[in-house]
Amino acid sequence: MKKLLVAVAFMLVAQMGMAQDAAFKADAVKFLNISGTASTFEMMTKDIVKNAPADKQAAFKKDLDVSIQELIGKMADLYMTEFTHDDIKAMIKYYETPVGKKAAAKTGVLFEKGQVVGQEWGMGLQSIMMKYME
Repeated sequence: MKKLLVAVAFMLVAQMGMAQDAAFKADAVKFLNISGTASTFEMMTKDIVKNAPADKQAAFKKDLDVSIQELIGKMADLYMTEFTHDDIKAMIKYYETPVGKKAAAKTGVLFEKGQVVGQEWGMGLQSIMMKYME
């Protein structure tokens, strides 16, 4: 009887842990969505769709969207290893504020402008490298 009670208690604790992990994962996904991270993935792939034949773009986009959701799930797992659930909740709270919403809304603009700045830096880096390669 004692073994049965221990087994039942263990199962209940395991189920509670799984429920907490599910809530943690849901919050990590929510953070990625409201912070603008998920939309950045979508923005990065929008031009990829144009490379598919016109008559297959809709189907390709659908598969790509599924792939992005899988990526977001994996990114959520990554965030769960680097942050506590309370950390994620605090970050969500920030992104629900006016300035947090503004930061998330600017993610796309900053990404595009950041690409230009990065390309310019890369070109400058080439000249520095050439100086030391001669």
